Amino acid sequence: MRTRVLASALTAAALAMVAPASALANHSWSGYHWARTSNPFTLRLGDNVTSAWDSSLTLASSDWTKSSVLDTTVVAGSTRPKTCRPTAGRVEVCNASYGSTGWLGIASISVTGGTHITQGTVKLNDTYFNTAQYNTPAWRNLVTCQEVGHTFGLAHQDENFNNANLGTCMDYTNDPSSNQHPNQHDYDQLVSIYSHTDSTTTVGAALPSGSSAVSVGNDERSWGRLVEGSRSEGHSTHVRDLGNGNLVITTVTWAR
Repeated sequence: MRTRVLASALTAAALAMVAPASALANHSWSGYHWARTSNPFTLRLGDNVTSAWDSSLTLASSDWTKSSVLDTTVVAGSTRPKTCRPTAGRVEVCNASYGSTGWLGIASISVTGGTHITQGTVKLNDTYFNTAQYNTPAWRNLVTCQEVGHTFGLAHQDENFNNANLGTCMDYTNDPSSNQHPNQHDYDQLVSIYSHTDSTTTVGAALPSGSSAVSVGNDERSWGRLVEGSRSEGHSTHVRDLGNGNLVITTVTWAR
């Protein structure tokens, strides 16, 4: 009974913290972060992408490594792109033709203890990126940069597609030309998120006892409860409660 009550409390707290980010405000994603004992830390990005995506993944890794608190390194992938199963302690980045799902990209993080990220995945949907509208370097760079940024604990700076571009990939837009990289506000937010250190680390570590590697499916039914946004708004966030304080949170970029 005590375990169920604690799990319910952690889920409620996580749901309460999920809220839309506003332009140029704090855009920490509900306080989610990788536990680590020192800064900067290095997070591995598993390369499960085809040659069409290699430059976008390399660019995203290079851009985010400019942060003063974290580095990223692209390493060999550890999963099949179609399933994109997570690996403890790192982020797996995948592309495939996931079908007419309605989404361009999704980022999922597994969280334990309310805020500590233990693993992450990024899926990039070739069903849409192989169309004339999205098959451009700018769209590939924006979505890759944004979804990878989510796996660090960043939310969006602005969720209005029609506002003027903020010059960051963490800004939704109808024109990706000037939103392909992080900006200084993203780097400052990462410093804020990772200003403290932890007594343990989840970076490169095995999953905590009682948690498991859960693949995130391609449709809304597998993502859990919708807590923010919608398909019509072009973005949404979903929470799946695995019990014992373990959650999978998925943020979605919908095609427009």
